[in-house]
Amino acid sequence: MNLRRDVFQAIADPTRRAIMLLVASQAMSAGAIASNFDTARPTVSKHLQILTECELLEQTQNGREIYYSINAKKMKEVADFIEPFRKMWDDRFNKLESIMKQYKSKK
Repeated sequence: MNLRRDVFQAIADPTRRAIMLLVASQAMSAGAIASNFDTARPTVSKHLQILTECELLEQTQNGREIYYSINAKKMKEVADFIEPFRKMWDDRFNKLESIMKQYKSKK
């Protein structure tokens, strides 16, 4: 059965976000990634599988080891999707800040 994974469900999990932070600067093997967590290696492998299925991580075979790294293209897609929301909230906070300054100056 081929499940379609949602990118946002994948990054909602704190362990998966931690894995992504680990491999953001350098590719790492599953064993190296698992050594950073107090969970069983199969649990970390499941997280890696989900991140790979969502194309947030890429796999590269080097001899007998598989190394995981960030898929920058997919991360850009996610960032591009989120950007309008970030801008909207920045604008709202800036407007609120302006109102608060006006309010303080009237006192």
